[in-house]
Amino acid sequence: MKKVTKAIFPVAGLGTRFLPATKANPKEMLPIVDKPLIQYAVEEAINAGIKELIFITGRTKRSITDHFDKAYELESELEKKGKFKELESVRDIIPGDVTCIYIRQAEPLGLGHAVLCAKSAIGNHPFVVILPDDLIDNGNRGATKQLISVYEKEKKSIVAVETIKKVDTEKYGIVSIFDDENSSLWKIKSIIEKPTPDESPSTLAVVGRYIFNPEIFSHLEKIKIGADSEIQLTDAISMLLKSDSVYAYEFSGERFDCGSKFGYIQASIQYALKDPVIKDDLYKYIKNIL
Repeated sequence: MKKVTKAIFPVAGLGTRFLPATKANPKEMLPIVDKPLIQYAVEEAINAGIKELIFITGRTKRSITDHFDKAYELESELEKKGKFKELESVRDIIPGDVTCIYIRQAEPLGLGHAVLCAKSAIGNHPFVVILPDDLIDNGNRGATKQLISVYEKEKKSIVAVETIKKVDTEKYGIVSIFDDENSSLWKIKSIIEKPTPDESPSTLAVVGRYIFNPEIFSHLEKIKIGADSEIQLTDAISMLLKSDSVYAYEFSGERFDCGSKFGYIQASIQYALKDPVIKDDLYKYIKNIL
């Protein structure tokens, strides 16, 4: 069995919910305290043993490439001034044994198309898809590490899910599952994109972590662009279900939807309250406001 060592980061989106902040700056570069969202996602992947980071970018995303590149002038200046703590924070964000690959998505044709853009870089290997908008907090046992652990046992494609309120089903892909006594891992019966609460088969929502076997590409290639001008990853998963098992795994950890303003602010506060430098002052400030 081939190990999961490759991860796709679809980062070509326009970030329209954060305009004007994202007019010239990618939403993935918005900071949570002092690190951009994309760095949290990359650190989660590296912590799970990923060795190839494949970024599906757009023409306005150059700052992502720059962030993970070496900054000779900055590092030299910090070293000269003896700012070694700051130097450590910008040096070797990507370990030497980890490779970055950048692929341009020429048109915004959806998440399925973004994954398909990475086909040549993936080859015949299983891989992870990580959406940086979904920031998942679980210390050293990140969501990607949890999914890989499940994959190594089941050897099947897996989607991460969490239980949501029924009223929110229209915001997510929703899975129906076969009855099983297991409390966190289920075989998927079907998957539907953004059903109304009345139509929804469950309240298990797909969130931004997936592991796929390379067979998913053959299904993505068969999908015709729909009325919404996108290739939906959900459609490819539905096609895969006709020939193979796909699992839903309810991960351990707290997810913040940083693609929304409220989720982004929630994450900022949560992470700031764990920051040793500012947590006490922030706690006092919040208490004061309340």
